[in-house]
Amino acid sequence: MLFKDFINKINLETNYQLKNPLEKDPECLIGLSRDELEALAESVLSTSQQEQLNSLLIQNSEGQLSAQETIVLDVILSQVDKLTILRTRARYTLKKMDALLPV
Repeated sequence: MLFKDFINKINLETNYQLKNPLEKDPECLIGLSRDELEALAESVLSTSQQEQLNSLLIQNSEGQLSAQETIVLDVILSQVDKLTILRTRARYTLKKMDALLPV
């Protein structure tokens, strides 16, 4: 590679990083609009899922869950964990986007 080509490549990479600083951060959700990120940051379980979760948690605390209900509870809790991670990453991305805005 010629020195000139090397410098051009560095300039292209630097330019890309300056234009897309969020892409360097693996925690940022890339490719979503601000509205989509805000909706994701505010997302919650559906009412029926929340009611089912509450019921299963009460039954679990009383030691009354069947094997099938335990599986359902585990699945819902896994979904809650994933939703929490996505919500957090959406809020984080929004915060990073706001930091890039000129004052």
